[in-house]
Amino acid sequence: MENSKLKDWVLRFVKGMFIGSGFILPGVSGGALAAVFGIYERIISFLAHITKNFKENVIYFIPVGLGGLTGVFLLSFAVSFLLGSYTTIILWFFVGCIIGTVPSLWKEAGKKGRKSSDIWLLVITFIIALVFLIFGEQKMGGAVDQNFFTWMLAGALIGLGVIVPGLSPSNFLVYMGMYKAMSDGIKTVDFAVLLPLAIGGLVCVLGLSKVMDYIFSIAYAKLFHFILGVVFASTIMIVPKDYAGMSFVGFVMCGVLCILGALLGWWMARLEDSYVPDEKA
Repeated sequence: MENSKLKDWVLRFVKGMFIGSGFILPGVSGGALAAVFGIYERIISFLAHITKNFKENVIYFIPVGLGGLTGVFLLSFAVSFLLGSYTTIILWFFVGCIIGTVPSLWKEAGKKGRKSSDIWLLVITFIIALVFLIFGEQKMGGAVDQNFFTWMLAGALIGLGVIVPGLSPSNFLVYMGMYKAMSDGIKTVDFAVLLPLAIGGLVCVLGLSKVMDYIFSIAYAKLFHFILGVVFASTIMIVPKDYAGMSFVGFVMCGVLCILGALLGWWMARLEDSYVPDEKA
């Protein structure tokens, strides 16, 4: 019996590590991975009815949370080094990760039906979001000021990744020029970064879980196609533009890493085919 409990605890810890990776790896959604590993429904149920079975849920999610923190912390070391040394090549890997998840996201968006109006919503959202992001990039000069408020905003985006499966918040952090700084802050345990991230994430998750749950229940296809439009626009915006001094080998590596990223994104998305819902709260 004790061995069974330990095995279950370790399994939830490992699931948490994978889910945590989705909050720091562009193109990969922590919420989608939670669904893949069968605990998304329980997370949303807990957040939407936080006082119900509170003690049991806290005990259940402790290893998931610890695993998530471990996954984020370990991956931040690799991301910090690679983005600092091979920025353009690694950004192509991130773009590949997003491309690899597109078939799964498209399928997910249409699982409750798809109308022509949903397609038009996606196209219009894509155009508006792209114009907005281009304008925003020009205004902020490639990066936003990093302060308590903007780190809270970054945390809120990560929180959205929890409650909206398929949404990868790291896309937007790359666009905002905050992604490497976030990785560095996590790696060095910088509380000037971690504290506002945590506050923003918690406020978003606790404040919007019921709202998002309700919107999904009445307009699932519309909301998901809207999200797809924003995701596609943000992906275009993180495509590298600086190739100064890059060798032929460097260009080849951009292509190779993009393909590897696409394969990784596709594989992670395919895991959902074997998804078995875990016990609900």
